Amino acid sequence: MTPSNPTEANKKPVKKITIVLADDHSVVRQGLRVLLEREPDFEIVGEASNGLETLRSVEKLKPDVLIVDLAMPQLNGLEVAREITRQRQRTRVLLLSAYSNEQYVFNGFKSGALGYVLKSSAVDELVRAIRQVHLGMRYLPPPYSEAAIDAFIEKIKISDKNGCALLTRRERQILQMVAESASNAEIGSRLFISTRTVEVHRSNLMHKLSLRNSADLIRYALENLPLGGEIGRKI
Repeated sequence: MTPSNPTEANKKPVKKITIVLADDHSVVRQGLRVLLEREPDFEIVGEASNGLETLRSVEKLKPDVLIVDLAMPQLNGLEVAREITRQRQRTRVLLLSAYSNEQYVFNGFKSGALGYVLKSSAVDELVRAIRQVHLGMRYLPPPYSEAAIDAFIEKIKISDKNGCALLTRRERQILQMVAESASNAEIGSRLFISTRTVEVHRSNLMHKLSLRNSADLIRYALENLPLGGEIGRKI
């Protein structure tokens, strides 16, 4: 059968930008899905509710863009971005955050994210950020500039006063879970390591950060990490 409109028949299908949504609030994820699926070139291929689940979703689905809340339970958005960068995955990370603090903005880009959007932003700004990040370009929230981000990252390479810079990837993961009141057994189960290994990491954390006890460790995490859930809202 001959197409009634040859022009339409010759049109190539739009290549969609595949997206995974990661936020610990299902209402937020559902709202984002509804808003973003209005764009003809966006396709939501997965969702995640904590940092570890986010990493597994990215590894399995290999989306073009990951939109991840900065303050996620089990593994915050900075650590998720850092891990995706370390693994050299092709997924580009866009951090969605309630924090306008410049330290979080700068650390987001230092961790490997390409975009940072505030939750108070208009939907149009988020859509623009997704398209820009998908093209491999940075998206900065006003009033930050490329020069400010580059200067910060260069400064960090020379001297980082934040004790977190001394910690290994595994130690940072455990630090967050300690702040979320997870037991050594729970942490080991989540990370697929033994309870004894968790204890060793906790001891190393205390030594590196010059902390005396578990209460000091939790206090340090609350002051230095973007934490999700009820813990994060106490900051």
